Amino acid sequence: MRRLLVLVAALTLTACSSAPATRETGREAGQAAAPQAGFPVTVENCGRKLTFDKPPAKVVTGYHPALETLLALGLGDRIAGRTNFSESPFLPGQKEQYVKIPEISDTIMLPQKEVMLAQGADFVLDNAMAGFDAAGGYATVEELDAAGSPVYILGGWCSPEEVLEFTIDDTYADLRNLGSIFGVPDRADALISELRGRLADVTKRVAGRTPVKVLAADGGRGPVNAYGGAGITNQMITAAGGTNVLADVKGDYTEVSAEKVSAAQPEAVLISDYATLRGEDMPSSPAKAAEVFAIARNSPAAKDQRYLALPVAAQHPGYRNILAIADIARFLHPDAFTR
Repeated sequence: MRRLLVLVAALTLTACSSAPATRETGREAGQAAAPQAGFPVTVENCGRKLTFDKPPAKVVTGYHPALETLLALGLGDRIAGRTNFSESPFLPGQKEQYVKIPEISDTIMLPQKEVMLAQGADFVLDNAMAGFDAAGGYATVEELDAAGSPVYILGGWCSPEEVLEFTIDDTYADLRNLGSIFGVPDRADALISELRGRLADVTKRVAGRTPVKVLAADGGRGPVNAYGGAGITNQMITAAGGTNVLADVKGDYTEVSAEKVSAAQPEAVLISDYATLRGEDMPSSPAKAAEVFAIARNSPAAKDQRYLALPVAAQHPGYRNILAIADIARFLHPDAFTR
């Protein structure tokens, strides 16, 4: 199986535990201290209540959108360990911070159980439950809770069913929760206002324009690896002034027959871009676009060779989602952004 399928499929495994996870950070047993202003804080995530008596100070992040989100909140100094990120461009100003944070895994996944537990983290942030699957050799949510390392999953991606229920509001909810957890609610509110402003600008610019028929795909010569009518990618297409030609297909990332793709007649194509993550089983974005155009060869998109390489990190929960909507809108409606 192609490596890209392993990546995307892995990020949608394993339902979330309902066990509670309460964390008192940075205190020796029996020590007393005056509570910090605004604490304790309790938030809900994956059906669990997470309680914090003080802001986390030793954080481990999983797949890169989790790191991006904390950096956007100005919390880079709290991150003690991160996973590898090499498949798509960094957001402006973030690579300099990324390289200073210790790498604890040479893949996008969290490290194996023993290494993960040895980190002594007081907070773990990731985009899905795959990195907590005991069958894969990872520390479970329950084991990390017991070690004082509560886990928060962005976007409500706590189970395959919840992946399909994602809405853009989930991104704002995550920022608000993280602002509370880290004691920086004002930063979170300011970032949310900024992102809402960006989205409102896009909405205003594309209002009244005919939606562009969009196919979002990840390549494939027989069945096409594509995005159906639920989840993040579908939400971004709609918000950017497009209409998903596979909106009637149940699911998010799924295989779609060549016949259905050919009949869809897209006017534009979004291609999941892994950029520098290359290998014999990892074709480039132009190569994947060529596969799709060969199947939909009579479509307007194929005739115009019209596609946008969309960083796959934008197709997972995190701060980047709203930024990607603006990029997609510029691609679909370039004349709406000339002023």
